[in-house]
Order: sequence, then C-alpha cells, then structure tokens
Amino acid sequence: MTALANAIKRKTHKERSQPAARRKYGLLEKHKDYVERAKDFHKKEQTLKVLKRKAEERNPDEFYFAMEKARTKEGVHDGRRTQANKYSQEELLLMRTQDVKYLSMKATTEAKKAARLQESLHFIGATAAKNDKGGTSAAAVPRHTVFVDDEAEAARFDAAEYFDTPVELLDRTFNRPRSTQLADRRAVLGIINKKVEKRNYMAYKELAQRQERQKKVAAVADRLAYGKLLMGKGRKRKLRAKELKEAGVEPVAAGKVFVWKRERKR
Repeated sequence: MTALANAIKRKTHKERSQPAARRKYGLLEKHKDYVERAKDFHKKEQTLKVLKRKAEERNPDEFYFAMEKARTKEGVHDGRRTQANKYSQEELLLMRTQDVKYLSMKATTEAKKAARLQESLHFIGATAAKNDKGGTSAAAVPRHTVFVDDEAEAARFDAAEYFDTPVELLDRTFNRPRSTQLADRRAVLGIINKKVEKRNYMAYKELAQRQERQKKVAAVADRLAYGKLLMGKGRKRKLRAKELKEAGVEPVAAGKVFVWKRERKR
C-alpha cells in the first residue's frame, strides 16, 4: 500500500513570488536567504567586537620596526610597504657589470668544456688520430704504460700475455676482452656492445647538457648586458610592432627598440 501511495503523483508546491505591490523591492526573500544574511551579519558583528576589544586594550607605547615602512592612504592602512632602494645608481651599475662578467666567464668555460668533450667523442672506438700529412698523432693515442724491473724483463715482455688478450686486440683503447671471454662469442659481443652504447650515451648526454647550460648562461648574460646599457638613461618606452612597420623596420630583425621621453635640462 505504501509503494502505491508513493507512486501517485503529488501536487508540486511552488515558491511564493513577490506580490505585485512590492515588486519594486526585488525578489521575495526566502528562509534560506535569511539564514545566509543572518550568518553574514553575526560574523561581521563578531569581527567588530574583537576589533573594538583590541583597540581598548591597545598599548599606546607599542612600536614595531615595520611601522617605519608602512603607509596609509586617507587614514586606511595600505598593506604595502615602501621599499626604498638603499643602493645608488652607480652601485647598481657596478653590480650589474660584475654579474655580466661572471656569467660571461661561466658561459665561456662551459663552451670550452663542451668543445673538448665533443673533440674526444670523435675518437671513441678509434685507436689513433691521423694528422694532415696522413701520419698518426701520438698525442691523440691513449697509452698504457707498464713498468718492469730491468731491460731483460722489458725485452721478454709479452703484452698479449700480460693483458690476457689476442695480439689483434692490443690496439683497442677500451673494452679489450680477455682470452677467457672470447670462448663465448655471443657473450663478448653483448658485453662490448652494451659497454660501448652506455659510454657513448653518457658522453653525448653530458655534451648536450653542457651545450644547453652554455646557451642559457649566455642568454642571461646578454639580457643583463642589454639592461646595463639601458640603465640611467631616463624614462623610455618600447616601440610596438605596428610602430616599427610604419617606420619601415622589420620587427624581428630590429629586436627591442626603445624611445626615450624628452626631458627638459635644468
């Protein structure tokens, strides 16, 4: 019976609207609107009560150093602090010059390290570098020095036996397999390929990181140097792309173009 009673459609009760005589006062306030308005009123009332109590209990001799930098506007606390620059224009220019020099030095250092690393990457897996005349440059070949006791021992020294590797592989500068490892050809090829790939990957990754770092540092140095040139030149504004086109200058080729405002000389 209860389920049947719930299935019957009931009358839809609509909210009462504002009478026509009171339409000038806007929408008719409902109970939920009154609750929200009452909560807001009591919240403001409580805030005023707390502020009044703080004002009554305030110490007239109270002082904070932040009061020196605080400011008011028409008797209302602004909240922002006056940040007076404690450095002169000459000191700021000197600091900007030092920053530019330091960043330029770091960019040059990174460029040199990247160039040396790039030169060394060309000789990974190579035994020697040939000079312009077709000969072999001894400075480019990594050497492995073995010390012996006397000349007799040096005469009977066998490098293949000492390094436990075939004679054909003595000229390898890295990943020189031993004779015991050559028994399994697949294992040797796998070890050599993995080591070579890992070494090449790490070397090229370091090269890319150094080149990226050099570009970023150089860009920051150029931006600081550009700002240093504009310091102390007076008020200026940047020309828009439309103004540059009207002057017959390509915006991309011109870069940033400024126009200084005219100032009367005293």
